[in-house]
Amino acid sequence: MYRYLLVICCLGFGSSILANPANQVTDNALYREIRKADSLLFDAMNRQYLETGMSFFDKDLEFYHDKGGLDNYVQTKVKPAALFQNNRNNNFRRTLVAVSLEVYPIPGYGAIESCLHCFCHLENGKDDCGSFKNVMVWKKTDQGWKVTRVLSYDH
Repeated sequence: MYRYLLVICCLGFGSSILANPANQVTDNALYREIRKADSLLFDAMNRQYLETGMSFFDKDLEFYHDKGGLDNYVQTKVKPAALFQNNRNNNFRRTLVAVSLEVYPIPGYGAIESCLHCFCHLENGKDDCGSFKNVMVWKKTDQGWKVTRVLSYDH
């Protein structure tokens, strides 16, 4: 039941994007690679596999958050660890609003991912969800895709 509510919540927040076809991206190889990397990153974080999730972040990470300020790699690792500890039993999770995903190439470097994503957790036995804007800069490395910059805003 909660997955159904989550889908409705996330689609509702993404409906304005559906109304503007100019925001849609074509399904090309770069788009699929970034979508897969995003999926693997947040699958690990949703399962609270911190080390696996952090393996997607570059050691020179800059994470800008409109409520929390600027964090580096170490600070970005400490915050989810505390979040996982404090939310072990409330089904805290992130879901990409799929229709919002946009991917733009950065020649010779990687890609920019822009999207909406929903964060949900159980509160008083019900899903409490919010949708927020997110931009990630991905760098193509010999070890795979790494996030070097994050802009998380509109909270």
